[in-house]
Amino acid sequence: MLSLLVGPGCNSDLPQCKQPDIFCVGLVTQVGRVDDQAANQAAWDAIQQAKAEGLAEKTDVIETIDYRDYEANVRAFVEAGYDVVVTVGNDAGAATYTIAALYPKVYFIGADQRSSVDQENLPNLVWLVFPEDHLGFLAGALAAAMTQTGKVGAVCGSDAWPPMKSYGDGFMAGVLYINPDVKATVTYHNEVSLNASLYDTGWGEAAANSLLDEGADIVFGVGGTTGSSALESAASRGAYVIGADIDQYFALPAAAPRMLTSVHKLVKPGVFNLLKAARDSLDNKSAFREGIYYGQIDFSPYHELDKLIPATMKQQMAALLKDLLSGDIRPNELIPTP
Repeated sequence: MLSLLVGPGCNSDLPQCKQPDIFCVGLVTQVGRVDDQAANQAAWDAIQQAKAEGLAEKTDVIETIDYRDYEANVRAFVEAGYDVVVTVGNDAGAATYTIAALYPKVYFIGADQRSSVDQENLPNLVWLVFPEDHLGFLAGALAAAMTQTGKVGAVCGSDAWPPMKSYGDGFMAGVLYINPDVKATVTYHNEVSLNASLYDTGWGEAAANSLLDEGADIVFGVGGTTGSSALESAASRGAYVIGADIDQYFALPAAAPRMLTSVHKLVKPGVFNLLKAARDSLDNKSAFREGIYYGQIDFSPYHELDKLIPATMKQQMAALLKDLLSGDIRPNELIPTP
C-alpha cells in the first residue's frame, strides 16, 4: 500500500520534477509520521533547509505506513523524476539499495542505514552512519556516575542488528570505564524479528520493570517504541532514564522529568551536507563515491535535572565525547572478551 505524498510544497504536479532545471528531493520516512520529533523530522528539516538555501526547488515526503511499503514509496519518487531520494531507518535499507541499483542517475541517501556485507558500493548511494558504540558509551558513563543503587540497565531491540549490539556493548563499556563495581545489565529483544523488536511496547515496559525489580535505578532505552516504552515505564516508577537517537525530553513528555539526558545522532546536518554534495558538481561528490558518510553525535542538555548533575560530571561528559571523537577512547577495546 502506497502512502500519500504530504508536506509543505506538495502538490499533484509531479511531472515538473522531470524537468532538468528543477531539482527535486523526496523523503521516505521510516514507519511513522514525518513530525515524529525523531529521525524522520530531522531528515525533513534538513531537506527544508536545503530548499530555503536554494539547493532544492521542490521537496516532498511520503510517510510510510507499513515497512512492506518501502520499495513502492521509494520507486514513486524515482518514477516522478526526483533527483534525490532520502530514506530513513535501517529497515528501509534493502529497498533503498534495490531501487538505487536500478536507477543510477538518481541520488539516494540512506539516513541511519548501513549496507550489508553482500552489497557492493553504488556510486549514487551513500549511507549516513553513526557510531552507536560511542553513544552507548556516553549513556553508560553517565548511568554509572549517577546510580545510587550500583545497578543500571539498558533495554534494546534485537542485537541481530549490529548497531543495536553496538549500543549495548558501548553502554557496558561506559559503565566499566567509570566504575567497574557498578552492575550493568543489557537486555535485547531477540524473541521476535528485527523489525518487530523495535515496535514492541509491551516487551519494553516489561523489560524495564524487570530491571527495576532487580534494583536498577537508571535505565537506558534504545530501539524504536520498544526503547521509548521502557523509558516511560521506568520513569513512572521513579527511576532516572537516558534516551537515545534524538533528544527524547521533547518526544516523551511523560518521561521528561526523570530524563538525565539523551545521546543522539545529528541526522539533520548529515542529511543536509549530503544533499549539498548531490547538488554540487561531480568533483564535490566524494561522499557518494566512498559510499559511507559518518555523521556527528552529541548528548542533549540535562533539562530539568541540570542541577542534579555535578559540575565535575558535566565536565567529564564533555571530555568523554571529545576523547571518543578523537579515538583516544575506543569502547570496543574495553569490553571483556567472553
